[in-house]
Formats: sequence, structure tokens, C-alpha cells
Amino acid sequence: MPRLAAFLVLVPCLAAAETHHLKPTVGHQTFAVRPPILTVRAGDTLESESLWGDWYERAGGKWPGEVGPIAIAGAEPGDTLVVEVLKVRPNRDTAISTQGGRFGALVPDRGTAMLNDLFPRGRYVWRLDAARTRATVDLPGSASRTATVPLRPMLGRVAVAPAGEEAFDGLWPGPFGGNMDTSDVREGTTVYLPVFHPGALFYFGDGHALQGDGEVCGSGLETSMEVAFRFGLLKKKAIEWPRLEDATHIMVAGSARPLSDALRIAFVELIAWLEAEYGFGRADAYQLVSQVAEVRVANMVDPLYTVVAKFPKRFLPARVAAPEPAAR
Repeated sequence: MPRLAAFLVLVPCLAAAETHHLKPTVGHQTFAVRPPILTVRAGDTLESESLWGDWYERAGGKWPGEVGPIAIAGAEPGDTLVVEVLKVRPNRDTAISTQGGRFGALVPDRGTAMLNDLFPRGRYVWRLDAARTRATVDLPGSASRTATVPLRPMLGRVAVAPAGEEAFDGLWPGPFGGNMDTSDVREGTTVYLPVFHPGALFYFGDGHALQGDGEVCGSGLETSMEVAFRFGLLKKKAIEWPRLEDATHIMVAGSARPLSDALRIAFVELIAWLEAEYGFGRADAYQLVSQVAEVRVANMVDPLYTVVAKFPKRFLPARVAAPEPAAR
């Protein structure tokens, strides 16, 4: 169990932990409050898969949407949902990557007007070799003719229902998580999401067999995934933005435009984490973060850009007792 989850007591289960198997048939195009398709308890594991649909089969096909919502019994506003990512594995032998038009980091979009012509639309079909954990694509306009790359499967979208009565299109990231498109959401990572509604209402989807930082063309190697999660709750532990943790780093994801504001959110929240739970003074945390932290531009294509600020665990001291949350 990662440090954060180990430090704070997970809400106890009245029954033994269960493993749930979910075969999704309906996807949702928005992150919003709606009746759950499944309810689990803290400590339970979910084995499922992301959705496949027309978008993968043909140009212009409809996106299949995300799986959910899954309610976690006992989750209440002001808690933190803990999602341990146990498995993310491609379950198809192809992946699709599209580019051009008005979607991508290097082309004009509705928020960044340019005089140049639109980049030609393209649709690349990558062949996945799960046994060798690699993918191959044809490059008809290049001397090499093909390229083969190693796989690093991830989920582009993990979310809870946003605050209030908000409903966000599946392309949006935010404090609720959503379409962060960070390659850190992979096997072995624990994701922490703020809870805004009873049950938390967890969504997932948008599998990428591989994606480079920035997702500059607008898509990774898009395919469906077999997934497994284990859920937990940090009771009365409120966080402002999604946090992540793996074997080597603690991380915070901030989403905004311009990119500089996303970076500021991520680093301010990372420093606040170091202050609250590792005994750093703010000035000292600011100094140390400035020298040893790492940064990932997760996406620069979505309605909000996402930056992940990463702090190496080897520089963390022993934990200190976290203060009780202020009365609300």
C-alpha cells in the first residue's frame, strides 16, 4: 500500500473484501451525477474493461464513452477516494491514433486561432503484439516505412462525479480527474480523487497502449483495456486536485489553460502536500521542490491542459502526524 493510503486509516469494511466482475455495455459521454451501475465497498476489487465502439472501427465513428459510475459505499463529500490501479492491459490487437483538423497541440483550435491552413487529417492503425509488448505502424511517407515501439499501457480518463450539478464532456479534465491523459495512470499507480458526492461515483476509460508526453497529435495509441482496481477511502481527508503515487514519486495533476497555470496548480498543491504530511516548512518545500522535482506535460490538447508535478520519494523524510481537517 502506498504511503498516503498506509498513513491514514481506510474506512473499515463490515464484510470481507470482494472481487467484482463487470462487463460494461453502456458508456457515458459526460462525467456527472447519475445512478451507479455497481456499488462496492472500501477494500473491494473491480475487474472490468474499457469500452470498444465505432470510433475504433471507422473514421468519424462515435466515441463509446466511459464506464461508470461505480459507487463506493460510505464515500462522502470531504473524503478522498483511493484507486489502486492493479491492471491495465490491451485486449485488442489494434490501436488507433488520429491527428490533424482542429485537435492537437500543433494545430489551431477554437481557443488558439492561427492563419495557417489546417493540418491534414490522418488515421494511423497500429498493430499490437501483446506477447512482445510492442506496437508497429506503417509510415508510408517515410524512408523507414514502419516503426516499432514498446507498449506502456495507461488510462486517459479516471474521474469522480464533479462538484455540484456540473456535468463535463468526456474530453475535460479538472479537480474531479477526468481526461487528464497522463501516462502515470498505469499499473502500480495509486490515484487519489476528491469526493464531491455520496458514493464518489467513479468513472474510467480511454485506454492508451502508449502515449508520449503532451499527447501532441491529439491521441495516443487508443484501444480498449482489461482493467482491475482496488478501492479505498480516506475519511474526512479532503484534497483539492488529483494526486498520484507510485513506487518512486508522489505527484499532483493540475489542469488549466494556459499551460503555465496548470503547472502552478500542480506545484502549489505538491508543496501543500509536503507541508501537511511530511513536516516541511513552506519556504523549505519551495526550495527543495525547485531543485529535485520533475514535471510531466500530460496533455496540451484537451479543453484544459494537464501538468503533473512529481516529487521523488527518496527525498521524503519520515511522515509526521497530519493535522485534523478544519470543521466545515
